[in-house]
Amino acid sequence: MKQITPIQKFKEGATIQGFYLCVEKHLRHTRTGDLYLDLVLRDRTGQISAKVWDKVEEYQPKFTSGDPVAAAGVVESFHDRLQLVVKRINKATIQSYSRYGFDPALVVPASKRDPKEMWQELMEIAKGIENRHLRRLVGLVYRENKKELMIHPASILSHYSYRSGLLESILSMATIGSSIGDSFDLDKDVLMAGILLHDVGKLKELSAGLETDCTDEGNFLGHAVLSRDIVREATGKIKGFPASLQLKLEHMILAHRGRLEWRDNLKPNNPEALLLHLIHNLDKQMNLMKKSIEEDVEDGEWTARVNHLYIPLYKGKTKK
Repeated sequence: MKQITPIQKFKEGATIQGFYLCVEKHLRHTRTGDLYLDLVLRDRTGQISAKVWDKVEEYQPKFTSGDPVAAAGVVESFHDRLQLVVKRINKATIQSYSRYGFDPALVVPASKRDPKEMWQELMEIAKGIENRHLRRLVGLVYRENKKELMIHPASILSHYSYRSGLLESILSMATIGSSIGDSFDLDKDVLMAGILLHDVGKLKELSAGLETDCTDEGNFLGHAVLSRDIVREATGKIKGFPASLQLKLEHMILAHRGRLEWRDNLKPNNPEALLLHLIHNLDKQMNLMKKSIEEDVEDGEWTARVNHLYIPLYKGKTKK
């Protein structure tokens, strides 16, 4: 390939080629009965709808949903949104396409921050926990799950839905907690331990391959219960861990989203649990707003209404 074009650089009318992840693939019929492929392609810069109108029977067996693909086509506008009309497409493998510049990292969205730096920052925060039982608990869980924590996303399509997103999410919340925890009459050690541990169940809830999906455990139990189970197992390895402290921490984990209709089991019933819930919601909403603004392709000062928050968002005045 002469030039790889990331999705973020797509412009109407441009002829592009590059490597992308096929996250959706559907074989459909036009109104006249002709077959076409309806696709969603993604790379680390964005996501776009794509269509294969020609040679459908030739390209249909060459790749499937979840495959990285090499694709070439023309960018068009449909209902005021960009879409790619694919002219050529094939499954991309290291063996066949590395000489053309293919790297699996190109098709997986990733945090803009260095995961090693984020890990070190979190470890410094964890060292600041004065309660020795909680400090040992956090250290144990993080050591046992370091490899997964370094790369895992925080969600499939929502907040921090990219490689190392879970680490970035926890660090962001921990930074907020460190800043405001002293402003309230509560146990800051418990708050910080809750922040650091409340989402570790996502390591079991979500798969972390080229395409993030929900596991059977995730669908049946949800990450709050899975986080509680990880913490419960870890406390069993720490001699003399106070039962009352374990119960309080488990409640915080199970209630961190704060609303029963969000698949949580409980509502927060103590100051530390309530503040964890509020920090979680604050950080999530701010990340979704940032993501919506960054992904928007509309001209002008406002985003389209179709975004993660379902309202037009102010982007600011365009610099001239």
